[in-house]
Amino acid sequence: MASAPPLETSTLVGHPPPPSYEESLGSNPLNPPMPYAPAPDMKTPVPPYPAQAYSPMYPPPPAQHGQPVTSPVVSVQTVYVQPGLVFGSVPVQAHCPVCSQNVITRLEHTSGALAWLSCAGLAIFGCIYGCCLIPFCVDSLKDVIHHCPNCSSVLGVHKRI
Repeated sequence: MASAPPLETSTLVGHPPPPSYEESLGSNPLNPPMPYAPAPDMKTPVPPYPAQAYSPMYPPPPAQHGQPVTSPVVSVQTVYVQPGLVFGSVPVQAHCPVCSQNVITRLEHTSGALAWLSCAGLAIFGCIYGCCLIPFCVDSLKDVIHHCPNCSSVLGVHKRI
C-alpha cells in the first residue's frame, strides 16, 4: 500500500524561511494597524423626521361660474400581449384578436427560402432529374403560417430562413 510522500521542511537555498502566523500579524512599520472608531452610543434617541405639509403637485383648475365641472372622456384600448408565444412548426394556443377567441392554430405550409435554396443546392450537385424537387414535398423545409381555425386570419408566421 502506497503512502504519502514525506513532508519537506527544508527551505530554498539562499532564501529566509517565511514568517509564522503570529509574526505576520505583529507590528509592521510599513503597515501599522488601523485604530477602530468607537461604537456609537445607541442609548441616545434619534430625532424623528420633521413632518411635511401636504401640497398637491398641480393646482386645481380654476372654477368657472355657472358651468359644471366635467371630467375628460378617456378611451380605453385593450391590447392583448401574449408573452412567450413562439410560432414554430407545431400548432400553438393563441388568442385571435379578430374573433376574440382562444384557439389552437391551424397550420399551412408554404415553400419558402429554405425549400428553394435546398432545391438549388440539389440541382448544383447533380440531382437535376427531378430529385431537386424533393424539398417542395418535405414540410420541415417549408415556412409555416399559423391561422385561426374560426375566422382564418393569420396569427403568426414561422420562417425557416
